[in-house]
Amino acid sequence: MTALAPDDAPRVDEAPETAESPLEGFRIGVTSDRRSSDLIEALERRGAEVLHAPALKIAPVQEDMRLIEDTRAIIAAKPDLCIATTAYGMRRWCEAADSFGIGEQLLEVLGSCRMFVRGPKARGAVRAAGLADVGISSDETTATLVDMLLAEGVRGKTVAVQLHGYTDVRQLERLRMSGATVLTVTPYRWVKPDGEDRLPRLIEAVCSGNLDVLTFTSAPAVDALWSTAHEMGVYKQLIDTLKTSVTTAVVGPVTAQPLLDAGVTPLIPERFRMGALIRLVCEHLALNHVRRLDTRSGNIELRGRSLRIDGQPVELAPAPLLLLRALLGAGGAVLSRESLSDLLELRGSVHALDMTVSRLRSSLPDGRLVETVVKRGYRIRV
Repeated sequence: MTALAPDDAPRVDEAPETAESPLEGFRIGVTSDRRSSDLIEALERRGAEVLHAPALKIAPVQEDMRLIEDTRAIIAAKPDLCIATTAYGMRRWCEAADSFGIGEQLLEVLGSCRMFVRGPKARGAVRAAGLADVGISSDETTATLVDMLLAEGVRGKTVAVQLHGYTDVRQLERLRMSGATVLTVTPYRWVKPDGEDRLPRLIEAVCSGNLDVLTFTSAPAVDALWSTAHEMGVYKQLIDTLKTSVTTAVVGPVTAQPLLDAGVTPLIPERFRMGALIRLVCEHLALNHVRRLDTRSGNIELRGRSLRIDGQPVELAPAPLLLLRALLGAGGAVLSRESLSDLLELRGSVHALDMTVSRLRSSLPDGRLVETVVKRGYRIRV
């Protein structure tokens, strides 16, 4: 399985700028902590409204004594082989060792063993540290790296593995079952961020449908979201909403796994990079969540929460906006009063539906855009 380190050196400039704002009218949730400003700025530059609620943050090196203990154990063991999985993890590992006065010892030990790297970024970090690698995964997966090690034989050897925030336990077990002694080091651990009320507010926005896309750059952030939703008593509602009306988007398949386990299918870019993720979100929303219709009242374009009629912006409250979106989706066909009442969760209230239609008409430049079809329902006048 492949994972990007938490926001591991994302190159947001991979998504090309366009003359228009492809995310105008859309509201996107960001759950990352480290380098979240890069992602937020890229989304806002494309017109999105961003709701930021970091699910987890990385513990400061000075507080992570487990990292130093594991590093000292690896130095003492003098491993035969070492796997570097992420660039950020490799850099942080060296920096942490330096801060505790054992950096030179670590580099000496790593320099005398055979180094394998999971991808180009990890290779760059290894070489920047003055080390050399002897093998790289062809598809940026830990599983492929382990395949390479098992092919040359690991029985009786000691293998050091630099882990990332979401451990692929199965790959470690494959090494152990093949006779290797496996030592691990995790250069970053996840802890709860400051401002813990922000994540519940994000979950409430998802459950109420006030979000179009929710993004993740690490699997532990998904787990943290699930845990918080359970504490709030809204886990089932959250999952149902993510399955139906709010799209999830992740940076790679490892980040996707906790979502898939819960029955939620996220968007995953072909290249596990931030720029590719942003591009995929833009394409998905343009294809599935932009409504355009030529009518006798003008040309209508609805992008998320942004409504324009003949190019002029029109402000709508949430309920009339939801009603208009449904009518536009029908393309001029009649929608029954019952179906619209269910959509607005009005429990069959005729008066509440009529009031919502009235509010919609009064907000439009031409209220005749929404037609009443006697004894049947409503439609857009095309």
